[in-house]
Amino acid sequence: MLDYFDVDRNLSQEERLIRDTAREFVQDSVQPDIADHWQDGTFPRELITEMGELDFYAPNLDGYGLPNVSETAYGLLMQELEACDSGVRSMASVQGALVMYPIHAYGSKEQKETWLPRLAAGEAVGCFGLTEPEHGSNPSGMATSAERDGDGYVLDGTKTWITNAPIADVALVWARDRSDPDTPVRGFLVETDRDEIATEKIDGKLSLRASITGEIQLDGVWVPEANVLPDIEGMGGPLSCLTQARYGIVWGAVGAAKDCFETALQYAGDCEQFGGPIARFQLQQDKLAEMATQITLAELMAHQLGELKETGEMRPEQVSMAKRNNVRMARDQSRIAREILGGNGITADYSPMRHMANMETVYTYEGTHDIHTLIVGHDLTGIPAFQ
Repeated sequence: MLDYFDVDRNLSQEERLIRDTAREFVQDSVQPDIADHWQDGTFPRELITEMGELDFYAPNLDGYGLPNVSETAYGLLMQELEACDSGVRSMASVQGALVMYPIHAYGSKEQKETWLPRLAAGEAVGCFGLTEPEHGSNPSGMATSAERDGDGYVLDGTKTWITNAPIADVALVWARDRSDPDTPVRGFLVETDRDEIATEKIDGKLSLRASITGEIQLDGVWVPEANVLPDIEGMGGPLSCLTQARYGIVWGAVGAAKDCFETALQYAGDCEQFGGPIARFQLQQDKLAEMATQITLAELMAHQLGELKETGEMRPEQVSMAKRNNVRMARDQSRIAREILGGNGITADYSPMRHMANMETVYTYEGTHDIHTLIVGHDLTGIPAFQ
């Protein structure tokens, strides 16, 4: 794949191995059928345990059998998965960054021992319940409530646009104490086979179709005190999880854009018009040169962010800038790739239009492009544009 500035030379042997393993997995096990899954609106569920066997879920964490690879290695994994399809990367990202990470960081010993090995192996699937029908960009206004009931809590509320929800075995639900609206938000591990919980699939999506998205409907669901994450209170909990997931998106967007570039480059060399390949025309070369430039700039940003994360110096605002830039880049370059493919570009035989549609979701979720713009603006000026 495109590596114009030879960043591969800086990779360790382990990082190369993880990248190559993910690339081979995608080519052999996912790529042949992913367009059909995207058209059908299905996720290849048979891959869940296979990805677990390959240590694709939260491999940058340690303990409990987790391999504790470098942050760059984790990023390269996300890059290769999203080069195939955003739905594949999204499944692994939610499982690892939004479910396993908070259990690892904030859970009790019992919660870690119960869930981390099963989630890592793909024997169980998790989802992250934060977004609500009336509270997307403003999660702190959440209405989902938790009320004390004996030695546990009763949960009520609805979460929506939740990746993995219809196939999840456990939902990490964020809720506020009903008796005191000022009580900090807390995280609850809710097994989805409990009574009074429903996880309905959302149909009719025109983007991220090879991903199972749904709602979490909580109607008086009782969970024991042991299911509450003990070591975190307040919005810092879910927001720290989102920072982990956004980091993966920074890399994943580069993967999607690289796949679009490689597809367009090969097509331009193969497609003949007016007596030769269209790659000889100045207009096409301008498009390819600009694509390569923008992808390379985004790739360099991802690698530097990985270095900062590895040393513990990464700030959430830097992740916002990188997520904002790289997803916008992938959104724009997938459209240019589709242009180079001409009419063939609108078919499922080629990936750019699928990536282009997927990027509309990635542009919106894990913090919209506009919200990340305001986060960076606040960081630069010291003046918040929203509360």
